[in-house]
Amino acid sequence: MLQVEFAELSDPGRRREHNEDCLGHAAPANAVQSRSHGWLFILADGVGGSDRGEVASQAAVEYLKASFFKAPAGEPLSALLTRLAQEANVRIYETGRSASPGGTSMSTTLVACALRHDRLVVAHAGDSRCYLIRRGQTHLLTRDHTVAQDQSRLGVLSAKEAAEAPTRYVLSRSLGTELFVNVEISDIQVFPEDVLLLCCDGFYHSVEPSEMAAIAGHGGDLQPAARKLIDLANHRDGSDNISVQLVRVRSVERVGMYRGRPYKLR
Repeated sequence: MLQVEFAELSDPGRRREHNEDCLGHAAPANAVQSRSHGWLFILADGVGGSDRGEVASQAAVEYLKASFFKAPAGEPLSALLTRLAQEANVRIYETGRSASPGGTSMSTTLVACALRHDRLVVAHAGDSRCYLIRRGQTHLLTRDHTVAQDQSRLGVLSAKEAAEAPTRYVLSRSLGTELFVNVEISDIQVFPEDVLLLCCDGFYHSVEPSEMAAIAGHGGDLQPAARKLIDLANHRDGSDNISVQLVRVRSVERVGMYRGRPYKLR
């Protein structure tokens, strides 16, 4: 059976009075629910400059948490996360538009990771990230949805130009900005001792991937590892909110699919 352990930690940073980040998870109550639905981990970063970023990030996390186990048993994780992210997007968008006369701006990034059997599905919009730490190496599983990165992928900007462009901080996708959001989905196989690291931009701008692996990928207790990572980011910058989720896969259940139904592989 799939078994995981995790730690999650958020800090306002050294220069912010408010924390617009939000973290959450949905854990199965038993083995049956682990097989039918799995585990869910979510990180959202309220967009700076919007009126109610902290409201948007909390709304996104709470909606996904509350809805995950209400889904039909066995619903494919890619379809499930796409649907839940879009539903959360509509709620945030409509809440913002009805908050006051003329509406108000509220939006958030989202990165959500769902695990079931031996599969990981990552859904994201914005520039919050998910990394995979495997055998001492850190691999980025998401791509930033910013104007500069979009232009780099199209060949308009070089990688160096994109890294220095003023638009590197301008999001091209987020929840709550428009009535529809294009959520990016990726699906990979996971193995025992893999570690997932979900984080906001206030973290990864200050901590190198090699340091993530050195601190969180050695098999030790995840809670002090999360604290050490947060402290490192704060020491180097601390100008933004800093949030980290660490998820270690302890065991997996290998399955195949036959006519849309999973069966256990030996």
